Amino acid sequence: MNHAMPFHDTLGLRLVASCFLFALAISPSVSPAQIVNGVPSTIGGPPPLPPGATLVPPRQSLPGTGQRFGPSSIQDQGGNGTQSGLGSQRLIPPGSINQNAFVQESAADAFDDRSGGTFIEPPTELQRLVEEGGVPTSLDQLRSLQRQQQRVASLAEACTVSVQIGPAQGCGVIITSTGYVFTAAHVAMRPGKSAMLTLNDGRTVSAKTLGMNRSVDAGLMKIDPGQNIRDSAGRELGWPHASLGTSEKLKSGMWCIATGHPGGYEADRGMVTRVGRILAVYPDRLVTDCALIGGDSGGPLFDLSGKLIAVHSRIGNDVADNLHVPIDHYNEHWDKMQGGNAWGYLPGFRPVLGVRGNSKGGIANVVRVGPGSPADQGGIRAGDQVITFGEVDITDFESLKAAVSDTMPGERVKIWLRRDGQPVKVTVEIGRGD
Repeated sequence: MNHAMPFHDTLGLRLVASCFLFALAISPSVSPAQIVNGVPSTIGGPPPLPPGATLVPPRQSLPGTGQRFGPSSIQDQGGNGTQSGLGSQRLIPPGSINQNAFVQESAADAFDDRSGGTFIEPPTELQRLVEEGGVPTSLDQLRSLQRQQQRVASLAEACTVSVQIGPAQGCGVIITSTGYVFTAAHVAMRPGKSAMLTLNDGRTVSAKTLGMNRSVDAGLMKIDPGQNIRDSAGRELGWPHASLGTSEKLKSGMWCIATGHPGGYEADRGMVTRVGRILAVYPDRLVTDCALIGGDSGGPLFDLSGKLIAVHSRIGNDVADNLHVPIDHYNEHWDKMQGGNAWGYLPGFRPVLGVRGNSKGGIANVVRVGPGSPADQGGIRAGDQVITFGEVDITDFESLKAAVSDTMPGERVKIWLRRDGQPVKVTVEIGRGD
């Protein structure tokens, strides 16, 4: 094989055949109906990332220490400036990221942890495929690869959850025994939202959304306390959770395992598993051939050792391009997200209402409505005064701008207005701009 050529140009029918054998030979715990192949019929998330998107700078070495760190300048919540230095970054020595390594729980928040993780040491014959990717060279190696995938999928089932927030549905992955959950920012929507999570056994538990980095579509939630099974002594057991990996050394051609509940939880179907390859690695996203379907957003992407390497985000410009948030973004901004901060937006997906106004008289006055804008289509008129925007009380025009920036394009928001002294309610679908 000519190693100078891209892996997807050289594998050809061998890759197709190996993926087909995985679908045929899947274990009884993951039925053939749960294996999704081919091009998805619906989009699993918000619209695609447009060409020319600004990428997050790659991680660099700290001179003289061998430690790794993220960008030294990050955008603040309001997008009005930067924060210099490394105060918001978490330093991680190389090779130190193990199971849930960067999630530091307080002693008061710790539960009796008997739930383990998803890491499974790959057999020796799979080390090359795990670390470098490539195609099995023998039938025995292919069978070993199949068994490893089955074991990882079996453990992943317990920590892959379906997420419901209002009428919107997505997925998430539990990443600590105390109930922190990674998801996509567009699934979490905004901090402080109530969410309902459905576990693999059909149980439902409540959760709250925390912070999110919308620039890469990373979101965080936490399961409300007091909802897990207790042992005979009355102690609450830890939640089953994923073993955390790193996205630092990922490369094209590596095998990966995607899980989720596309379309929502279905008891008869259970979790859906897809086995595929990493096609491309960028600082702000991974591209794989694991087909994402509507409702998969926020679910986990594992490597062949069972370590969580990314979270499902959206479909790219080509429906065969499935985009995922690299796990290291959750590491780098853990403190801000855990603290309930939300910031940024995907390039080309700035939320837009389409009005101009002022705060004369201490209220949000609409002076102009853009023709054809979301506000125009929703029935807002010049001269209206905005009273509430969704769940937010509007006190002046600046608070209206802040409320709009906290939404997602495509989200439908109920707005109360005062028009000619009378209250008026309209519903506006938020647009998007550059």
